[in-house]
Amino acid sequence: MYPNYIRNLLQIEDIKIKKIYPDAYNNQFIEVETKPSAQICPACGNTTSRIHDYRKQKIKHIPIGINHTTLILNKRRYVCSCGKRFYEKYSWLPKYQHMTKHLIMYICHMLRETISYAYVASQANVSVSTVIRTFHHVQYNKPSRMPKVLSIDEFKGNAETGKYQCILVDGKKKYVLDILPDRKQSQLCTYFRDIPKKERYKVEFFVTDMWEPYRDIAKTFFPYAKIIVDKYHFTRQVTWAFERVRKRLQKTMPVSLRKYYKNSKRLLLKRYSKLKEEQKEKCDLMLLYNDDLRRAHGLKEWFYQICDEKSYSVTRREFLSWINNAEKSGIKDFEECAATFRRWSKEILNAFKYGYTNGTTEGYNNKINVLKRVSFGIRNFERFRNRILHTCG
Repeated sequence: MYPNYIRNLLQIEDIKIKKIYPDAYNNQFIEVETKPSAQICPACGNTTSRIHDYRKQKIKHIPIGINHTTLILNKRRYVCSCGKRFYEKYSWLPKYQHMTKHLIMYICHMLRETISYAYVASQANVSVSTVIRTFHHVQYNKPSRMPKVLSIDEFKGNAETGKYQCILVDGKKKYVLDILPDRKQSQLCTYFRDIPKKERYKVEFFVTDMWEPYRDIAKTFFPYAKIIVDKYHFTRQVTWAFERVRKRLQKTMPVSLRKYYKNSKRLLLKRYSKLKEEQKEKCDLMLLYNDDLRRAHGLKEWFYQICDEKSYSVTRREFLSWINNAEKSGIKDFEECAATFRRWSKEILNAFKYGYTNGTTEGYNNKINVLKRVSFGIRNFERFRNRILHTCG
């Protein structure tokens, strides 16, 4: 008889270890048995202790070290006075299963990481279909409560429901609330309409990107929430405008100069205050080439300074002044950027005032992309949604 610490290692009570033997393929087999006990007949409900026969069953268990573990159970079959024959029940072995509850929990726990079903199957010594079938028991319901800060964004999931899916995140407690099949306005309306008004009216801040349907949704279903545009999404508008000016100018340059500006674009894009003295001299020399490029660089730097301003009153004044100057700059790209900022001025100023961003949401989007990559895509939306919530929730 083996010591009790082997049984403790298996984390299974009320079993006896009869024999342990490994093979040449990192598998170890453990013969186990249990004490006979009175059983309740599933047909008539009477109690019986009469054993009809024994049958051996192979049961997969959690791996120990680098070895896969298989229990060989000497399973009893009882017979009742009514003639019914049935197997005894075990607290650690689900009905009709050939793996322990511990292995099921082990599989579900591993699926919290951004790893593929195939990798989990190899570690648990089961098939990929078994891992997927096990994960089907993990279900996440629609959230019943709305957070104080609701962040919304889309990501390219390529599920069966469409190219893009929508993610909802608690922007304060920083966890994923739910995943929607697509980002269509009709889908969003149907989803939020089913949430009670009492819960929707609790949302104080609605953080989004600069996509009009999201703003319409916020105004319709979250009338008491302040709409905030994510800082990254409006800051990059200025960067993109400056880049378009640079690229357009480069096309008019000689080949050698064009290559120099392209290779040195980091000097123009980086904040001027963070450049070293030698880099500032090079940047100043590059800006002397064209008036539009110099004005565009000045508008870019001015906007970055506005983003760093601590006082909201100063930020608001400077931001509105920046829009007026960009509209009169004579540079088409910054005029378009200023027009966009004027349409979204209230929501952008809310971002400066309250400080909430979609940074957490973008982080989860990156994690979802990793999950997609290691899984080579997940077409089934319900499985995709549950996996994301299981991993990021």
